[in-house]
Amino acid sequence: MIFAAVCLFFSSTALAAPILKLNSHGHDVIVLQQNLMRLNYSVSKVSGNYDKETQEAVKAFQKDNKLSVTGIVNRETWWAIKGGRPTISGIGTAVSTAKPTTSPIWDNISSVPYGRTFLSKKEVPSIISTAKNYLGVPYIFGGASPEEGFDCSGFLEYVFARNGIEIPRTADEQYRLGKLVRQSQLVAGDLVFFTTYEPGASHCGIYLGNDKFIHASSSKGIRVDDINDSYWASRYYGGKHIVK
Repeated sequence: MIFAAVCLFFSSTALAAPILKLNSHGHDVIVLQQNLMRLNYSVSKVSGNYDKETQEAVKAFQKDNKLSVTGIVNRETWWAIKGGRPTISGIGTAVSTAKPTTSPIWDNISSVPYGRTFLSKKEVPSIISTAKNYLGVPYIFGGASPEEGFDCSGFLEYVFARNGIEIPRTADEQYRLGKLVRQSQLVAGDLVFFTTYEPGASHCGIYLGNDKFIHASSSKGIRVDDINDSYWASRYYGGKHIVK
C-alpha cells in the first residue's frame, strides 16, 4: 500500500508541470519565455512576467502545434514548448516540435540521459573547439544562437547541438545531466554550475581543464574565466561529470 502510494507520488511528480496564465510571474515564466524565444515566437524580453505579449506567443504556439488555443499553459502546452526544437539559424517565426528540415544541425541528433555520463573522450576536443569558435559573441538573456547572442544555457545547448548532441535548454535542467563530482575531479568537457541571479544552478559553462571554463558572461559575452576567481569561487554550485 505504502509502496503503491510512493510510486504514485513519483509518477505524478515526474509529470508535473506549472499552470501559467496572464499575470503569472516567477522562474517558470522565465523558462517559458526563454523557450518561446528559442522557438522564434514573438517575445521581446525575458521578464518573468506573463504579460499579453507572452500570452499571444503562447496562443500562436498552440495554434501552430494543433493544441487548444487558450493562451493558458497547461501540462500539454508546457511539455510541447519545452520539447520544441529551435531553428539554429534564428530565421523564421515559428517551428513545431518536429525536427526542422532547414536546420542540418538537428539532423542525426541524439538526446542524452539524465544522471549518467554520455560524452566520449574523443568528442571532447570538438566540443571545446566549437565553444571557442564563438568567443566574443555577445550575451543576451534568452539567446540561443550566434546571430542573436547567447545566454549561458543557450550557449551550451547550441555547442552540443553542433556536435550532434541534444541537451536540455535551461541551466537547472542541464544540472540534472551527469554525475556530481568534486571540483578536483572535473575533466575537460564536463559542465560547471554557479548560483548567480537566482538560487540553485542558474549559470553554467563548459570546463576546459586547469580550472578554466568557457561560458556566456552577462557582461562580456562568450569568454574564458577561472573557477578560482573570487567572483566565481564564491558562487560555485557544483560540477557535473559527463565525460565517460
